[in-house]
Amino acid sequence: MAKFALFSGLISDENDAPVETETVGSESFYVANDAGFRRYISSEIVDRQILKTFTDQMEGKEDFLSEQAATMMGQDDIFTIAILKNQLKNIDQHIDTIFDTGIPEEARAYIGMMGFSIVINFHGDVLEIKSPTTAENE
Repeated sequence: MAKFALFSGLISDENDAPVETETVGSESFYVANDAGFRRYISSEIVDRQILKTFTDQMEGKEDFLSEQAATMMGQDDIFTIAILKNQLKNIDQHIDTIFDTGIPEEARAYIGMMGFSIVINFHGDVLEIKSPTTAENE
């Protein structure tokens, strides 16, 4: 069970209405308003789809990404690059930790300011992930 809705504030429904986040017991849900009916969708189901899309996009690009991340951190030595590359290759092992700790609010806000947004349907299927590199007409 997900304690956090990882992409809270970045998700809208198929009618372009923002999706709310609520916690019931210890589980987090995205709540979509379907013509007055509030549909509770497990945030973990939606978030795993989004994270899978991100990890699929990184697959095979670990060398480039680790070098770029090390450069951005100002630590572009071979040891840092090797550690980052290993982390990227084993990213699936770290996803459960993300569900336990969540994504910091500042990071979520930054992701939104960069232009990321996600569209889901009323059943929790991810229909679209809009990223800064995606043109509006694509």
